[in-house]
Amino acid sequence: MINENPDAPPMAAGPSAPPPTLEYVFSLRGMIDSPQEQGEIDGKRKRFIPVNSGIVYGPRLTGKGLGGGGDWQAIGSDGRTDVWARYQIQASDGTVIGVVNSGVRTATPEVTRKLTEGEDVDPSLYYFRTTPRFEVIAGPHDWLNRHVFIARGIRKPDHVVIDFYMVL
Repeated sequence: MINENPDAPPMAAGPSAPPPTLEYVFSLRGMIDSPQEQGEIDGKRKRFIPVNSGIVYGPRLTGKGLGGGGDWQAIGSDGRTDVWARYQIQASDGTVIGVVNSGVRTATPEVTRKLTEGEDVDPSLYYFRTTPRFEVIAGPHDWLNRHVFIARGIRKPDHVVIDFYMVL
């Protein structure tokens, strides 16, 4: 039976199309400096973590991370950390790609404490996901401007690893 009223919701429950899939495209291992603490503002601990270099590797992109970027964090007492990072990577062909990457990291207050003190923590103990956007000129890396991405982060004492996935 077809619903004849175009203003009525569809009769079938569930999605109208198959769910999107993910394709792993590359990873970034970014070397970080010591955090610069700003203090508590609006009930959250604010800090900046400089990202000074890195390596980019994967099936769709290789190159290096450039210095001058960083990660701004707002850490709540509930274990939620809002992250906003901005940095640049340089593809192996010399193309410079801007990255704006925002997301959340959630963990128990104890795991959050260990992460902020620079301890090595098993990544299965926290949730660290972001939604990166890329800024790149027309050319061989323009596919970065034409897709949606999600990423998973892993925080280590002296570096961060971000695995980037294209949503298909």
